[in-house]
Amino acid sequence: MAIVEVRVPHLSESVSEATMLQWKKQLGEKVSQDEILIEIETDKVVLEVPSPAAGTLVQVMNHSGDTVVADKVIAEIDTEDQATTTTSSEVQPAPQTLSTPIIKPLAADHAIASPAALKLLEEKNLSIGQLSGTGRAGRVTKGDALAASVSPTISTVDEKTQPTDRPEQRVPMSRPRARIAHRLLESQKTNAILTTFNEVNMAPVMNLRSKYKDCFEKEHGVKLGLMSFFVKAAVHALKRFPLVNASIDGSDIVYHGYFDIGIAVSSLRGLVVPILRNADHMSLADIEKKISDFGAKARDGKLSIEEITGGTFSISNGGVFGSMLSTPIINPPQSAILGVHATKERAVVENGKIMIRPINYLALSYDHRIIDGREAVLSLITMKEALEEPARLLLDL
Repeated sequence: MAIVEVRVPHLSESVSEATMLQWKKQLGEKVSQDEILIEIETDKVVLEVPSPAAGTLVQVMNHSGDTVVADKVIAEIDTEDQATTTTSSEVQPAPQTLSTPIIKPLAADHAIASPAALKLLEEKNLSIGQLSGTGRAGRVTKGDALAASVSPTISTVDEKTQPTDRPEQRVPMSRPRARIAHRLLESQKTNAILTTFNEVNMAPVMNLRSKYKDCFEKEHGVKLGLMSFFVKAAVHALKRFPLVNASIDGSDIVYHGYFDIGIAVSSLRGLVVPILRNADHMSLADIEKKISDFGAKARDGKLSIEEITGGTFSISNGGVFGSMLSTPIINPPQSAILGVHATKERAVVENGKIMIRPINYLALSYDHRIIDGREAVLSLITMKEALEEPARLLLDL
């Protein structure tokens, strides 16, 4: 027997623990080298754990929901085991040790359940025979157990329990969601947050985009959106008002000589803020390509820790969901964040006449401990002017 250990991958310096998700392989199954065995969830991202070698999964030390640290051994692969692939119902129990889980074969008329599902069913006093599994080969997953625990059609062993038409479901907060909650509360507790607003006539940008969007996509292979203009306008303003791009470290103000812009992206696991590094050196095409890449990675849970760490200023676009106005919360340790909203046609007064213009309300939340109203208001006006006259971005005016 030649054993190769499966270890938790390296975590970032700011992340000390991770949570095990669902194993993709069962004891006794053959695995290929680099085949994904399990995913682990950190405060920031979900990391895939590949098999370090081809062989058979002979031991699993940790299961779904367990908390682990970097470099911890969580499983073992026997590289000399040439046994054919078996189904989960054919898995034979491994020799019993303190760290070896035992999987007992179930009768043919019983469903097969994951350890997490069995634990939940035991807590809810439910019988596995009452469930139809949606997993592979009819396996009962944790999701099936959760659904059964709140379904009014499933009766428990305790006949005194009455079905209810007011179901509830209690699930633990995921690590990313708990991290988001902690950081938002931390931001509100430590920052003196104030928000200033302004409205922007988006007609010049929208006309420019409409005129060149086909050529732009043909030339660069990506659509020309509005976010790249907001990023360019933000960098334009940050150069003029360095305090808005600064941060507090103890009793010091740290002025950043670079512009790393965080772009808030919604994912199934919560809000993430990947970073456009050195955004001042990026073209509109570079920005659009990177934002598109971030969006795809966020949907697939593929963002790396490095991609969402750092940043000197952030932009949150609630407009994609239809938001008209909001007061965004600063992303620590940054000192300001720009909120972008839906662009809608509105009646505005120009030179004494009522005109219909596509208006976007911008909101700049800032830390009043280091940024005074003057810098905040003028930086937002600079962004407004750059968007209403895009030529300013080219001429650096």
